[in-house]
Amino acid sequence: MRQDKKHRKVRKCKSEPNFSGQHLLHNKQIIRQIIKAAQIKSKDTVIDLGAGKGALTLDLAKKAKRVIAIENDMDFAEILREKVKDYPNITVIENDILKYRFPRSPFYVVSNIPYAITTPIMEKLLDKPVNALQGAVITMEKGAAKRFTKVPVTDPRILVWRIWFQMEIVRVVSKNNFSPPPKVDSAVLKIRRRVNPLIQPEQYLQFRGLAQYGLKYPELPIYKALAGVFTPAQIKQLVKELGVDREMPVYLLDQYQWGTVFQTMVQYVEVFRWPKPEKR
Repeated sequence: MRQDKKHRKVRKCKSEPNFSGQHLLHNKQIIRQIIKAAQIKSKDTVIDLGAGKGALTLDLAKKAKRVIAIENDMDFAEILREKVKDYPNITVIENDILKYRFPRSPFYVVSNIPYAITTPIMEKLLDKPVNALQGAVITMEKGAAKRFTKVPVTDPRILVWRIWFQMEIVRVVSKNNFSPPPKVDSAVLKIRRRVNPLIQPEQYLQFRGLAQYGLKYPELPIYKALAGVFTPAQIKQLVKELGVDREMPVYLLDQYQWGTVFQTMVQYVEVFRWPKPEKR
């Protein structure tokens, strides 16, 4: 009995995370800025992925109707459950972020994610725009945030995300604001679902196929990059509609122009010529 109590005490006092890449944000002012940027309303459901010991969770609960805190580290989850016992609108779920199933009703994400799984988390959130994600404010490595917001886009996956979601860096956060401090500075990335996307979410697989095909060799001129999809006559009409030169590298097309390329394909190209999405 005495050993069990001692063991629980050690676990409760633990300050270092088990999950590789998890850095806990402790600057209260920055936390307030993150929550303000999220523009959470009293009717909203918010998910805190990698909630840690609740630096964001408790303040989110004061704004949102419901907060779901996902934490894979059982020590942090135990600390968090104790902290939120007086908050009826907070649910703590001890689970792997990547295995958690998102709600079917509209939700937002506000979190300081484990850096080691940044890309898998972004894929889970954005790969399928048919989900109910409305927006997110996520703290991640600065380099990753810059990659996701880079212009022009050369990565087909990021292009697919940009069709349905707007992404911008809200601010940079010094590594000194975390415990333990990461090796590099971080950034706060804001994501918002587009109100009127050029492509319907149900068409994401067809567009993904086109994006993967068109950006396989980003430096190729438009007429070569898209030659297997459009006929020479169709490409002539397409570049005219886009207002670009056929020799322009295909990666210089922005998401709106890619929307036009896709709509032109759907309207004028026979289905058997549409590129199939690559399996992952």
